[in-house]
Amino acid sequence: MSQNYKDTLNLPRTDFPMKANLAAREPEMLKVWEETRLYLQIQKARSGRESFVLHDGPPFANGDVHMGTALNKILKDFVVKSQSMLGKRAPFVPGWDCHGLPIEYKVVKESRELSPLEVRKKSEAFARKYIDIQREQFKRLGVLGDWENPYLTMDPKYEAEILRAFAVFVEKGLVYQSKKPVFWSTGAQTALAEAEVEYQERDDTAVYVKFPIASGDFAGKASIAIWTTTPWTLPANLAIAVDPKEIYVVQEHLRPCFWRTNLFRSFARIPNSNRLENRSIQCLEASWTKSLRDILFSTASRSC
Repeated sequence: MSQNYKDTLNLPRTDFPMKANLAAREPEMLKVWEETRLYLQIQKARSGRESFVLHDGPPFANGDVHMGTALNKILKDFVVKSQSMLGKRAPFVPGWDCHGLPIEYKVVKESRELSPLEVRKKSEAFARKYIDIQREQFKRLGVLGDWENPYLTMDPKYEAEILRAFAVFVEKGLVYQSKKPVFWSTGAQTALAEAEVEYQERDDTAVYVKFPIASGDFAGKASIAIWTTTPWTLPANLAIAVDPKEIYVVQEHLRPCFWRTNLFRSFARIPNSNRLENRSIQCLEASWTKSLRDILFSTASRSC
């Protein structure tokens, strides 16, 4: 007869179940947290303690929680709870970004030919819908916070604070109008932040080009040599920048060059050389032959 060795072991007796059964137990535990208002109890217990505030960079209210937003919020929850366990008062106010192309893109994709006012109204309704959805999803992940009083970028009070802050920039003369390139994803049909753009490494042809000096003591006698790995930018080249405090020397190159001549003089930057006195470059002119035509580029008539 086989013996049940479990009866021979001196094991502790507990009501804690051996089976985790998290799919059933977690919702029950989260319900208890909400019914007992656990977050508020913790804040009350830590009242008067040293504060630790983690500012929540808000997710877009444009869809369900995905791996990125979940990881972001869970890691923040780790930090906030650990600081609370260290005895600090660590409130967490979640927020949502309710503006921008990610939301407008979803709205326009669902409804074409909308007026700007209709787009704004539908975008607000769309954002509020997913705020409620994401709030419940974050709660299900066990994230504690003041979920009933989040900050929303479309809250009039929040928008008013943005305008006040912007007014300060305007008063200090920090706001100006100019042109700025915006990265655009042709696949997703949306704008991209600079941090979202990664450049693939590639090998390009490096070229040396000489720019004959058109005026001054070295006019017709010397050229300025440049080196570039982006030769396609040469047609738009309008000037060469030189440093008035840098040391330049004139060198004679005897190696044949493919563009114009077998012998030319160029400026090369060499440290610890004698400075050329009273010799300034005022107008640079570059010319070279390409295909069937000559292309001429020159700078503005001012000192470099």
